[in-house]
Amino acid sequence: MKRLAPQVVLEGGIKESMISVVCVYNNEKSLKDYLLRSLNRQSCEYEPILLDNSQGQFQSAAEALNWGGGKAKGKYIMFAHQDVMLGSHSWLKEVEKVLDKLPNLGIAGVAGKSENKKGIITNIKHGTPAKLAGEIQVENPTKVQTLDECLVMIPKSVFSVLQFDEKTCDDWHLYAVDYCLSCKRLGFDVYVIPMFLYHRSEGVFTKSRVQILKSLRLFPKSYYLTLEMVLNKHRNQYKRVYTTCGDWSTSHPIILQRIRILANAGLKLLFRKLRGDRQK
Repeated sequence: MKRLAPQVVLEGGIKESMISVVCVYNNEKSLKDYLLRSLNRQSCEYEPILLDNSQGQFQSAAEALNWGGGKAKGKYIMFAHQDVMLGSHSWLKEVEKVLDKLPNLGIAGVAGKSENKKGIITNIKHGTPAKLAGEIQVENPTKVQTLDECLVMIPKSVFSVLQFDEKTCDDWHLYAVDYCLSCKRLGFDVYVIPMFLYHRSEGVFTKSRVQILKSLRLFPKSYYLTLEMVLNKHRNQYKRVYTTCGDWSTSHPIILQRIRILANAGLKLLFRKLRGDRQK
């Protein structure tokens, strides 16, 4: 199959209000079946910046997305996973109107976590069969602490000041989480917007707490290494970091937090079993 080389529309063909769509991908079929399929149906123009990483040219998501974002000419830069399908033919047009109305916008996304609300805040669906990807649905843009990486949007004016941290996020995890925390430190706001889309990859952020914590090895080692660097970076500004993959204290060792949460999950399983035995 012929690979899609990085695609960048020349500056002369880009309207100032247009959205630039940046996607680093390693599976061309998934890209065509989901993201490109929905982009090709959009009722407005957009700038595609598609980065083929099937041969590992980029060492991290931050490196790839910074490269793509640096080429973007649109008013907003949308960073999306390859297996995302936008929810309507007018999705880009509608989301631009939403973004234009957000005060003090630093970054917006479709799924996130707040310091004062329990559960994932999102209107999207994922998996097969498709199901809601969170516990809290919203009708209006909602401020949160961090966003999930499946799709985020950053004003070009903000991205020109703050890029993804390639040193802290030197793998493929938590780059949007780190960006959100850095945005807030600069005085910008972080929003989940009430836009629907479908994300093919189910990930882990909607599994129950007990299911997630059956094993200390749920996430790859690289995830925890990046998480530790993110927590260390922001420990002076945040006591806890709330993410769609779990909430973490910035003042306690990660391994102890993982052990404690796993122990709590084990106790919950034991209580469920005991309660079930009593009901027999």
